[in-house]
Amino acid sequence: MAQRSQSKAKGWQQPVLLLLRLLIVGAALGVITGTALKWLAPQLNTDVPLPPAADTPPEPTASLGAFTPKREDQTLSRRLAEIAATQKDLKVGAFVLVLDDGTFAQLHPDRPLSAASSIKTPILLVAFEALDQAKLSLNEALSLNKTVVGGGAGWMGSQPLGSQFSIFEVATEMIRVSDNTATNLLIQRLGGKDSLNARFIELGLEGTMINNWLPDLEGTNTTTPRDQARAIALVETGQTLSARSRDLFRQTLGTSRTDTLIPRGWLRGIGGGTGDVNAALLQQGVRVYNKTGDIGIAYVDSALVELPDGRRVVASYMVEGPFNDPRSTNMIRALAAASAAALK
Repeated sequence: MAQRSQSKAKGWQQPVLLLLRLLIVGAALGVITGTALKWLAPQLNTDVPLPPAADTPPEPTASLGAFTPKREDQTLSRRLAEIAATQKDLKVGAFVLVLDDGTFAQLHPDRPLSAASSIKTPILLVAFEALDQAKLSLNEALSLNKTVVGGGAGWMGSQPLGSQFSIFEVATEMIRVSDNTATNLLIQRLGGKDSLNARFIELGLEGTMINNWLPDLEGTNTTTPRDQARAIALVETGQTLSARSRDLFRQTLGTSRTDTLIPRGWLRGIGGGTGDVNAALLQQGVRVYNKTGDIGIAYVDSALVELPDGRRVVASYMVEGPFNDPRSTNMIRALAAASAAALK
């Protein structure tokens, strides 16, 4: 019996001893490996530089399109010219571009005309560029001062000097109610007229220039139909601004209260509708994001138009004529209607 017990003990002791030996060998190997790696670490190149962070927006993708006029719709261009010719004493300009395929139509697209409040669209673009570059923040407060107080559209100019408004509120009111004082606050914050004009040129907006604070009733601030369309297209196609700022730009344009020019004309061109203009457009699968300008002697409307089939159109129509002449606004509606009919 004693021999059998000793045999059993040896039977289970041998595997245990083997396991202990393996553990000891494993630990030793771990120490050796760790020591070797520690010795080798200084010899390894761990300072491989990371690629630099992008400080400019990515190149536009095919899905976003690009501001690239490719094929002129001669029929639409002729139609725009025919409409303008009915009022020979008005100065008329137009530019229409389908971002998705490059089809375009034009009428004096590069002739500088009075910008009126349409100058606010490229200002908004530069403001959101500064946001992307962390040069300003949406909650930064701007103080009302004598230099920037402007008459005409808006309510900010009627507030006490020293009143503070966030950049988000200033940018929104600049578009929503075309607030002139809000615009002047942004011009001042972005470095002034010269700084903005230099940036406009860099963006390819060569006919766009701020010469005076808003409201600029003399019409000294200028832009062109092509520049207006380009400013919107640069954002929509991803050629400038981050995705977040692009969404904010579109959202801000969507707050515009004026639907009497391009929206109403576009609705007429696709067959009309009843009730609210924008609601009627939406019922037909069309959405318009626009910014108008009006100083009596000059009228402008520029827009991004989303069509039912997914195409996106940038369009700008500009007219100069006698003070408060209804033919000017009728002209813009007629040009928009012709464009809508051609692009259905």
